[in-house]
Amino acid sequence: MPRLRKEFCCYAVITWKIMRHAMVPFQALQAFGVAVDSVCPGKKAGEVCRTAVHQPAGHQTYSESRGHNFALNATFDEIEFTKYDGLVIPGGRAPEYLTTNPAVLDLVRNFSNSRKPIASICHGQLILAAADSVKGRKCTAYPPVKPVLVAAGAHWVEPETMSASVVDGNLITAATYEGHPEFIRHFVKALGGTITGREKRILFLCGDYMEDYEVTVPFQSLQALGCHVDAVCPKKKAGDTCPTAVHDFEGDQTYSEKPGHDFTLTADFEGLEISNYDGLVIPGGRAPEYLALDESVIAIVKEFMETKKPVASICHGQQILAAAGVLKGRKCTAYPAVKLNVVLSGATWLEPDPIDRCFTDGNLVTGAAWPGHPEFISQFMALLGLQVAF
Repeated sequence: MPRLRKEFCCYAVITWKIMRHAMVPFQALQAFGVAVDSVCPGKKAGEVCRTAVHQPAGHQTYSESRGHNFALNATFDEIEFTKYDGLVIPGGRAPEYLTTNPAVLDLVRNFSNSRKPIASICHGQLILAAADSVKGRKCTAYPPVKPVLVAAGAHWVEPETMSASVVDGNLITAATYEGHPEFIRHFVKALGGTITGREKRILFLCGDYMEDYEVTVPFQSLQALGCHVDAVCPKKKAGDTCPTAVHDFEGDQTYSEKPGHDFTLTADFEGLEISNYDGLVIPGGRAPEYLALDESVIAIVKEFMETKKPVASICHGQQILAAAGVLKGRKCTAYPAVKLNVVLSGATWLEPDPIDRCFTDGNLVTGAAWPGHPEFISQFMALLGLQVAF
């Protein structure tokens, strides 16, 4: 039987929502076979919302800088909540002023009164409080949101870690983007989804200034599916971090680059047992330029390809594949500027038109850029034997 497609409204809010809060669940759910619409009051399909990078920086609260531009794919004024099975509310600073928008609050109340699944994260719970949708409900949030939730009659659950999430009936709440895997998994379950083929072990080859989305979205999406995912980087250990980059098109001849989040590694690079892993992911960004010069990285890639285990590489990640000499006779795509590397390595170039197009050739999945994550993750899932059914 064909897989049932769920419709869900990702409530993508105006300027300065946290970029991970919106993009990770948005693209993960699409990869799992869910039809997702993102909307914003006063904006139409095709317009963008600015996002923010929020992370601890040694001060008493988090720092903030510019993130990616998030493209909306539906028009707020045309939304009919009866056509959707669930609602997601991202965090960031946007919820502060969206609490004053009557149309926003009416939409949230409709979902709440209908008992459809609602998943809200970080500061998104301010909107739930303003819509009178938390009274008598257990919920958590980013800790500074606690006074508002308590005043709104919620039963506050203190997050033991910033990855904590709480489920109370149809309401799913989480503290920060660190909790995305569990947050998304709970929402998939609330939508009636079941995950099969879980508990795969996946390795991510990371480096300084890899693209923020291109490591975080597939990493947390695979964790949401119940996979054990390790992120490693040469000369670094578990608990160390890699700075990431935000790459976006903003009217210039090539992409702009801004600082992203710091990404925490989960395993030591030295002493890796490659045989323990079922698949490999190579994020893009600037890191592949120098990782392609590291013989230990090249050896890892060769072993995965020679044993025909699933390998997924995106954007500039194919620079590493080319350097490893594993593309000869293969069909693949990449970020267009990497075409020279791909062609000179003996591969057949596949044009990424549109840019979100991804391809599978045997055990190899390749994509051109982070807009292609839904296809990229979905095709990698197929090679791993992972499936979400509704």
